[in-house]
Parts: sequence; structure tokens; C-alpha cells
Amino acid sequence: MTTNSVSEERSATLFIVFISVVATLGGFLFGYDSGVINGTVEGLQTAFKSKTIGTGFSVASMLLGSAIGAFFAGWASDSFGRRNMLIVAAVLFIISAWGSGIAGDSVSFIAYRILGGLAVGGASVMAPAYISEIAPAHIRGRLTSIQQVAIITGLFCAFLSNYFLAKLTGSSLEPFWLGFETWRWMFWMELIPAFVFLFMLFFIPKSPRYLIMQKEEASANRVLRRIYGEAGAPSKLADIRHSLASDHKPSLYDVTQKGQLFRGVIWVGIGLAVLQQFVGINIIFYYGAVLWQSVGFSESDALLINVLSGGLSIASVLFTLTFIEKIGRKPFLVFGSVGMFICLAVIAVTFSTAGIIDGKLSLSGSMGVAALLAANAYVVCFNLSWGPVMWVMLGEIFPNQIRGSGLAVSGAAQWIANFAITMTFPIFLATIGLSAAYSIYAFFAFVSIFFVLRYVRETTGIELEEMPG
Repeated sequence: MTTNSVSEERSATLFIVFISVVATLGGFLFGYDSGVINGTVEGLQTAFKSKTIGTGFSVASMLLGSAIGAFFAGWASDSFGRRNMLIVAAVLFIISAWGSGIAGDSVSFIAYRILGGLAVGGASVMAPAYISEIAPAHIRGRLTSIQQVAIITGLFCAFLSNYFLAKLTGSSLEPFWLGFETWRWMFWMELIPAFVFLFMLFFIPKSPRYLIMQKEEASANRVLRRIYGEAGAPSKLADIRHSLASDHKPSLYDVTQKGQLFRGVIWVGIGLAVLQQFVGINIIFYYGAVLWQSVGFSESDALLINVLSGGLSIASVLFTLTFIEKIGRKPFLVFGSVGMFICLAVIAVTFSTAGIIDGKLSLSGSMGVAALLAANAYVVCFNLSWGPVMWVMLGEIFPNQIRGSGLAVSGAAQWIANFAITMTFPIFLATIGLSAAYSIYAFFAFVSIFFVLRYVRETTGIELEEMPG
């Protein structure tokens, strides 16, 4: 290999990494917007005088917007381009962050959270689609995994911001700058990364596959030359052109199959998306502070446990990012399912021993430690597997013709499942209890083992143009 070709390959790799990182800033905001609610639940209850169901809906309202955003993102990004719709998402993140903090009642708060949900749902679908269409097959899984790194980093930063803000004032309910309560500033801190995301999006190109669909082959060729080099660009351009030539313009109807509601691969995508949520991971992310306070930890300690969970999550995803191309997608999913089932079963057993002291759940010292260790091991197992790999798989398993629509349907299913889990947790907490709730999540982790073994195909190293439908 000549010096020029080595330099060209290094330049192409740096370019791909740069645009992938920019695209996944949407994932960072997805994580931040999801995690920031964790430290504000008590503030919302006090400010809006809401209880179990009202609190659950305030927390879960974003997820309704996310389902809508994910469902229409595929069609919108096919029609207007992945990058253009990411710009729209960035603007919605800004509006939502400001509005959630300034809201004076639960109705306006929920409206702003739904707007943020549209952005989160859109970003959750468009960023993996964009990266999978930019990245060569040999590094596609690693780069798409950056989406989960960004999501978890966003969660971690939200937890960290919440912890330090509450530490500065003593409580999320206390006033901070300009006399506004601390929980409002927790939302406003999101404005910083949201504006950075919006600015950086103007420095990345449109997807070459989208450009070819729009008959802008000269522009597509320029992008492909920067990704595959002068020698590789023509053949890749021909592959994409050939893949698209035999197909019609993408449509949501493409995900259907004669005599069936959906094509088989769509059901696999829906299964992956729903099971990722039904194992209950977002209970830790959304209600972590409430969960740990309910078993005796102080607000400060509960927020610090969230920070620990976020740090472990980042380390886990980085491990997967390093080895996903060598080990493959399915082995990570199976390992994660088995590990989560064991950890969730342990959590359910520990919470079954909790007593009631002064109207609150209380665990004994040893059981409290066991619950904490099992919960963090569960977070590690999830972020080694279903966290990053589900998004990688959704970006890969669909053939070109139905990628946008397939991601739309699967993404919408994921957010509806997320909404169901998030909305029901406060009700479970008040009725059947934590032990029974975690037994339900353990059951779905057990089901996910057999789902992966039976229905999920390995996609490592397969070009997108070769994906079967």
C-alpha cells in the first residue's frame, strides 16, 4: 500500500468518524432528555401537585412524542433527507428544553415534553440509519454502536448535572439562579448540547444513498470519494444505483406483505425493539432516584447511584464497540439476555424481603447491597448487549428499500413499549410492589433469549445492499 493510499484511507476514516459523532449528538440528546427527568420527579410532583398516575404520565409523556417522531421519521427522512430531519430534531430539542423548564403547569410541561419526544424519536431512528448508510461494512457495527455510547453518555451527563445542581442547592426543590427552582435548571442545562448539535449538523454531508435517490449523483459521488477513496467510490456508486434501480420510491406500504400485516423482517425488528424495553431498563434510568429513595437512600445518595450506573453503562458500551465486529451481534444479545434474566431475578428476590418503616420500603443492609450490586450488574449486561446492539441491528437488518420504513415501525414500537413500561411502574410500585414488577421484567429477559436464538440473523460484515428482505 502506497503512502498516498494510506493517507487517503486515514483521512476517509477520520471523516467517517467525524460525521458519525456529529450524527450521534442526537443520541446524546436522546439520552440527556430521557435521563434529566430522573432528578426532577419530586420537583414535578410538588410544582404540579401530581401523584402516582399523574407523575407517571408527566415522565412518560415524552415517550408518546417519541413514538410519533420515530414512526414518521422514516418517511420524512426518505423524503427530505436524514441530515435535514436531524436539523429539525435539533430545533425541537432546543424548544423542549427551554419549555420544560419554564412550564407553569402540567399541561404546558407535557406539551413541551411531547415536542422533545418528537425529537428523541426522530433522532433514535435517523441517526442509526444515517450512520449505517455512511459507514463501510467492516466498521459499520462499531460506528453504529457510537449511538448507544452517545445515549448513555447523555444519560450520564444528565445524572451528573442533576447531582451537582441538587448538591449546590441542597435539593431539586430549592431555588437556584434567578430564583427558579433547581429542577427547572436541570432541564435548561440541555440547551448547551442542543445548540452544539444544531451548529455541527451543518458540517456533515447528506447520505449518499439519499442523494442518489434524489438523482443528485454528482453530490453522492463526492461524498463516496471521501468515504471509499477515488478507487472505491465508482463501484460503491454502482452498487447503490443497482440496488435502487430495481425498487420504487420508498413507502410505508413497503413494510407490508401480501396476506400478512408485516414482512417477516419487520416482525424481527419489532421484536428486538419491544423486548429491549420490556426488560425494564428505563425504570433504572427514569426512576432511579425514586427507586433508591423508596428503599432508604437519601436523595443525594440516590442521585450519586445514578451517576455510578451511568459510568458503568459507558464502560460497557465501549467494550461492545471494541469487539462487536470480532464477536458478532447475536452472541452479545444472547449473553445480555441471560445476564439480565439472572440479575433481574436477584433484584426481585431482594425486594421481596423489604419491610415497611415509617411508610417507606426498607431493605436490610445485606439485601440493600445485593440489590445495588444486582441492579448495576443488570445495567452492565444491558449496555454490553441490547443497549447498543439493538440499534445496530435495526440499522442493518432491513434492505435498502424498506430501511426508513422498517426503522419507523420498529422505532415506534420501541417507544410505545417504553411508554407502557414507564407509565405502569409508579402504578406497580403502589400496587403489586417492586418484587412483582421486577419479576415481570425478568420474564421478558428470559423470553428474549429464545427470540434471539430463533429469529435473529447475524449481520456482521454484510453490505447493506446484500441484506435479504
